[in-house]
Amino acid sequence: MKKLQLFTLFIIIAALTACGNAARKSNTTDAPQQQLVGPTFHADSAYLYCEQQCQFGPRTMNSEAHERCSDWIAAKFRDFGMQVVLQQATLKGYDGTPLNATNIIASYRPELADRILLCAHWDSRPWADNDPDEANWHKPVMAANDGASGVAVMLETARLLGQADSLKIGVDFICFDAEDWGVPQWTDEHDGDSWALGAQYWAAHPHNANYRPRYGILLDMVGGQGARFYRETYSLRYAHQVVDRVWQAAQVVGVSSYFPQQQGGMITDDHVPVNEVAGIPCIDIIPYYPDCEASSFGPTWHTVNDDMAHLDRATLGAVGQTIIQVLFSE
Repeated sequence: MKKLQLFTLFIIIAALTACGNAARKSNTTDAPQQQLVGPTFHADSAYLYCEQQCQFGPRTMNSEAHERCSDWIAAKFRDFGMQVVLQQATLKGYDGTPLNATNIIASYRPELADRILLCAHWDSRPWADNDPDEANWHKPVMAANDGASGVAVMLETARLLGQADSLKIGVDFICFDAEDWGVPQWTDEHDGDSWALGAQYWAAHPHNANYRPRYGILLDMVGGQGARFYRETYSLRYAHQVVDRVWQAAQVVGVSSYFPQQQGGMITDDHVPVNEVAGIPCIDIIPYYPDCEASSFGPTWHTVNDDMAHLDRATLGAVGQTIIQVLFSE
C-alpha cells in the first residue's frame, strides 16, 4: 500500500470545488433509507481467511507462495458459487523485473448487466522498508492487513452472497495483483506509476470490454487494530455519492465510529486507475492514523509486524457488515 499525499485544507477545498458535479459522475441513486438489511457478516470467517492466506507465507511476486495462494483464492470463490476468470500478464516492476501477475476476477450472477465492483489487492510487499529496524528493510512483509484483509472481507461477502437469493444485482470481486511492488524507501528512485500495476493493467484491459458497473469499492488494509476509515480525497473527487452511501451504511449498521466524517489524505491506490483509466467511479476504504508517528497508514504498515497478531476481528466485522449493507440496499 502506496503513497499518501497530504494537502492543506484550502487546496482540498479548491480541488473539490473545481471538480464540481462533473467530477462526481456516477450511476448511483439517492442514498437508501436507513434500515438494516442483508445477512450477518461473520468476522471470524474473515479472520480465518486472512490466516489461511498468511499460511502460504508472504505472497510476493514470482514466488511459490504467490502462485499457491492465487490457486487457493480462485478455488474459494468457486466454492462459493462465483464464476472465476484469471487475467494473467507479465508486468514490469520499477527496477525492470518481469512480474508474473494474476488478477483474480470472481463474479456473482455474471448474467446480470447491472453490477457493483468490489476490489482489493492480494500480493505482499517484498520489502519491509518502513520497519523501525533497518535490518528488516529487505525482508518480505507477511501482509495480513495490507493485502489479506481486503481479500478476506470479499471472500466472506462472496460466501454470504452464494447463500442469498434476495440480491438482484451482480457483484464482481477483483483481486488485483502487483499492487505493492512500488519503489522502496531505501532506493533513490522515484516512480509514482510503480504502484498498483495489476489495477493499471486491468483498467486498460478490462475482463469485459463493455464493463460498466454502477460503482466500485476498494478495500485496503481493512483489518488493522485501531483503524479508522476517513473519507479519502480521490474518492471524494471522483465518487462523492459513493462515499456518502458507504459512510451512511456504516451509520445504519452501528459502526460509524470506524468511519469518521472527516477527510483524510489523498492516496495513490488501486482505485486511481479504476477511476482515471477505466472511468468507473470507485472509492477507497483505507485507514488513516493522523497521530501515528510511524506512518499515517498505521504502525504495522510495510513492517514485519503486519501479521495475524496485529489484526482485529472487530475491524474486519465493521467493514464487512458495512459492505453487506451497501449491497443489499441496492
